[in-house]
Amino acid sequence: MQLPPGAALEAPSPVADIQREFSFDRHDFERVRRLIYQRAGISLHDGKQAMVYSRLSRRLRETGHRSFAAYLQWLEQAQGPLAEAEWQEFVNCLTTNLTAFFREEHHFSLLAEALRRRDPARSLRIWCNAASTGEEPYSIAMTVIETLGPAAPVRILASDIDTKVLASASRGVYAHDARGLSPQRLKRHFLRGTGPNAGFIRVKPELARLVEFRPFNLMSSHWALGDPFDIVFCRNVMIYFDAPTQRKVLERMHAVMHPGALLFVGHSENFTDSRDLFLLQGKTVYRRV
Repeated sequence: MQLPPGAALEAPSPVADIQREFSFDRHDFERVRRLIYQRAGISLHDGKQAMVYSRLSRRLRETGHRSFAAYLQWLEQAQGPLAEAEWQEFVNCLTTNLTAFFREEHHFSLLAEALRRRDPARSLRIWCNAASTGEEPYSIAMTVIETLGPAAPVRILASDIDTKVLASASRGVYAHDARGLSPQRLKRHFLRGTGPNAGFIRVKPELARLVEFRPFNLMSSHWALGDPFDIVFCRNVMIYFDAPTQRKVLERMHAVMHPGALLFVGHSENFTDSRDLFLLQGKTVYRRV
């Protein structure tokens, strides 16, 4: 195409730059942004428009809607169990699950040190509140067994807002070449599949018994989680929240932890602005004030 001197092509809209299966415009994206923030505290930036379209398109196909506007209107107006189930699907689609066994390995060395320093007269409670497909809580459980033995008086609560990944985590089945597992740990903590299950591994019962999986939304106003926690893993979760939401979650987390309890966070998360709640103790590890 020949352009006159000084003319330029207009940059395409980031939402409507290609022919799409479903109608999806800037208003739809802003509506999705508002709803996921209200439901899960997640702040989506402009660069997530393609991701939103790709992931939620599956829900439009499943529910028979021909546009995002129609789907979102139905979602906001529907009531009853069917509506709640679809809200969960909506959240499941827009959450990110990136995990591996013993990710950020220095945390597990620090966890082992904390376990060795525990008061032997009482049991410990650990909360992993972004359990995803289970690699993180099972890494915690392996550290517990390797440090204190299989009969250790330790209970691990593993939660996630995404019910589909939790279902996968509770099965405890992974590919035999799962990232982060040494040959020694594979042999000690997993059973190898045979026949039709060849190529897969399953966590051993002594590992599985330490972990309880439960759906949980950090935006919930009811944090009925039982006795206070001694250790909390909340890694790479707060990066999806804005500053006011981070503060709200930290306040609620503070309330369900023992004084002096440890909080493990992601490598890009920093909570030094909340020194009244948590004090930095080392590389991405905080202590409850």
